[in-house]
Amino acid sequence: MTDESDARTTENGPCTRRIAVLGEMYELGDEAAQAHWTIGQEAGRLGIDIVIAVGGAMAKQLALGAAQAGADTAIVSDNETATALLEKIVQPDDVVLIKGSRGGMRWQIAQALTGQKITGLLS
Repeated sequence: MTDESDARTTENGPCTRRIAVLGEMYELGDEAAQAHWTIGQEAGRLGIDIVIAVGGAMAKQLALGAAQAGADTAIVSDNETATALLEKIVQPDDVVLIKGSRGGMRWQIAQALTGQKITGLLS
């Protein structure tokens, strides 16, 4: 993106804030901490306004990287807490991206926010 106006526009029109809900990435081995911190940095660099990191120690690395790059951050332990936080802070015209490893079942956050049945890995 080369223009701030582009950064605040989606295919549906302008948005007020961009919120990224980022879960831990599994199976990264020895590179895990650095990889999570780097993803957080990239989120902040790309202009994500709020990063909600979901999980444990690696979620903390996501949040630290994002905060250093200028994003507001929160760390939560699970999908239910992430959903509750989003229900409190999301405003009209916000855009929310939810991403994480399949094992973290982050799709449950989107299901909860949109009133869908919550499913698991084997549902």
